[in-house]
Amino acid sequence: MSSISQIRKLDELTPRQIVEELDKYIVGQAKAKKAVAIALRNRIRRQKLPREIAQEILPKNILMIGPTGVGKTEIARRLAKLSDSPFIKVEASKFTEVGYVGRDVESMIRELTEVAVEMTKQAAYEEVREKAEVNVEEKILDLLLPHKFDDPEKTSKTREKLRAQLRRGELEERIIEIEIQDRSTPVIDVVGIGGQGIEEMGFSFNDILGNLFPKKTKRRKLRIAEAREYLIREEQANLVDMDTIIRTAIEKTQNSGIIFLDEIDKIAGRETHGPDVSREGVQRDLLPIVEGTNVNTRYGMVNTEHILFIAAGAFHVSKPTDLIPELQGRFPIRVELDPLTKDDFKRILTEPKNSLIKQYQALLSTEGISLTFTEDAIDAIAEITVLLNQNTENIGARRLHTIMEKLLEDISFEGAELAVKEQIIDKQFVEQKLEMIVSNNRLSSYIL
Repeated sequence: MSSISQIRKLDELTPRQIVEELDKYIVGQAKAKKAVAIALRNRIRRQKLPREIAQEILPKNILMIGPTGVGKTEIARRLAKLSDSPFIKVEASKFTEVGYVGRDVESMIRELTEVAVEMTKQAAYEEVREKAEVNVEEKILDLLLPHKFDDPEKTSKTREKLRAQLRRGELEERIIEIEIQDRSTPVIDVVGIGGQGIEEMGFSFNDILGNLFPKKTKRRKLRIAEAREYLIREEQANLVDMDTIIRTAIEKTQNSGIIFLDEIDKIAGRETHGPDVSREGVQRDLLPIVEGTNVNTRYGMVNTEHILFIAAGAFHVSKPTDLIPELQGRFPIRVELDPLTKDDFKRILTEPKNSLIKQYQALLSTEGISLTFTEDAIDAIAEITVLLNQNTENIGARRLHTIMEKLLEDISFEGAELAVKEQIIDKQFVEQKLEMIVSNNRLSSYIL
């Protein structure tokens, strides 16, 4: 889908329709879906306003509160995909206060910009692909017919004959020799200030020295089927304007970027124990990024004022009010996500487009195995999931992955060797496979 049609489609989506789109992938959590749908719709509304007032309207950042595995990350990820926005997920606990060795908070903006540049580049490449394919066809024909005949008409007829064979796929195994860029450059580790690498500070060693040395190329003999993709990629790079791509990507980062700031509860609190890096210090470093500042990246300055921040944390030990007041004020929308129930687990197994049961059915169908889950089997799996989450650590829907893997271990192992291709998973099968683990609490803690 082109970026223009994507914007048009998104422009037509109401908050209710955005929630309906999210419902296809995430079960429950209506309050969180409603909050992010409004935030996304407000972005669309803002883009329709005159520049003077649009600049004054800041995004309403969201703080999601809830245990692990209930859908916080997935909501943010699906929202970004739906809106075709640059998106990254970072853990707040990985950042350290300025002056200490570790990741600085500005690195998240540089990472987001990299994502935006790659997204914009791929979209631009897709737009010129048709033209690139036409040009590459001519290049391949030049390689197949390097010498012209004395008779121009004979040359033209031979070329057209080769073109017809090429389009029919009859020459895919023919070997041709092409020049490709030599990417085997040595890795040089350059340490910057405070233990941060040059890359971490927003500079690239190749960017600094790239113009001093000519790009090396090497000749390779490849089948036409393989050479075509090399040549198309090279032709696409020649057809697009990288300066335009970078300008578009920076604009996309500034106006559409979404950063999911996970584990924010890990930096809540103001006391430091022993040699730990000050949690309050990390919060104070985050504050200007969330409020709006300019960050230097290898592509230029990026303003963070209109980037949407979605923070999340379980807040088992700390509370949102343990964050410094200034940071609390930058997350005005707070939503609490509900723990998953047995009915939720049943729906997660079956309803979403990418549900676990559909994934395993698709995987095993590649080896001719048909998996069928009965209603009582799904009910038993959901019940065991709730039980294990209660008796061990509550990891939400992630528990389903471990249970399903254990449940289908033997079928997956035997695969195509199975004599019976029609596999029925019923309640008896589930209880038989998981009975020992469920009954033995110590074993379930270790395995599941």
